[in-house]
Amino acid sequence: MKQLKYYFAAVIAFAIWGTFSLVLKPLHGYSSLDILFYRVFSCAVIMSLISILFRGQQLKENLDIFNSLARKARQQIIGLNIVSSVLLTANWFSFIYVMNHISVRATSVAYLVCPIITTILAFLILREKLNRLQWLSVALSGLGCILLSYSNLMDMLYSSLIGFSYAAYLIIQSINKRFDKFLILNIHIILASLILLPFFPAYSGAVPAEFKFYIFIEVIAVMYTILPLLLNLYALSGISSSRVGMILNINPIIAFILAGTVYGEKLSLIQILAYSIIFLAVIIFNVKEILSVRVKLAGLKQK
Repeated sequence: MKQLKYYFAAVIAFAIWGTFSLVLKPLHGYSSLDILFYRVFSCAVIMSLISILFRGQQLKENLDIFNSLARKARQQIIGLNIVSSVLLTANWFSFIYVMNHISVRATSVAYLVCPIITTILAFLILREKLNRLQWLSVALSGLGCILLSYSNLMDMLYSSLIGFSYAAYLIIQSINKRFDKFLILNIHIILASLILLPFFPAYSGAVPAEFKFYIFIEVIAVMYTILPLLLNLYALSGISSSRVGMILNINPIIAFILAGTVYGEKLSLIQILAYSIIFLAVIIFNVKEILSVRVKLAGLKQK
């Protein structure tokens, strides 16, 4: 039961991302790069203001912790956070590029491939142990992804590139636990803004005039970037990255359901079968924890 809050945080984070289309569709008339630029810059400003105005004590405490570390440890932390920011920016860039120039399906498959890559990286790098049922779950997820992309191997390649960038980010955050989560995310987004800033003059369009654009951008910044990323980091502080990675499958499953029910997109039998297999894989991967929670809840009712 102690880990339930971490599972809950991961589920909420990826469920929020699954509904991203609800706030992104109203901005379909704007350039994807403009949405990315204003989203990241807004996040950087909002989080920096909160850190300066309301989290001064946490800033001081974390700075003291950083200064107390040995030089090699400080260099390692700086390196981890720079790489994290580059991976986060690469994930956002590659997602938009593939959506605009390759296919929407490839971006959908990307966040189904990501949990598989995360689990394998966690096994190889973090030495996280997996039981037979969990390996079966990984295999089922792989089968679901193959079914979704069987007609185009290039889609799978692009999906894997997007998935790898976020999987690597998750793995690094499992190591990068020493400091305040809000501060760490603030640093990542500030660095991401600095990476994007040189591209803004050349690749941004005219300054948006509609008030609606800024309203939706702020909703995206707070509800679809800052909040889920914080929940993600919190989940990683209590459960393994492989478990967080498998829970990530909730994101594309919800997006898939919205595509058919809200936006009226046609769903093929193969797509329904593939997503059903992936959903089953998530249940199998976490079956031990699900059964444990049920037993404990039953015990509480009896008392």
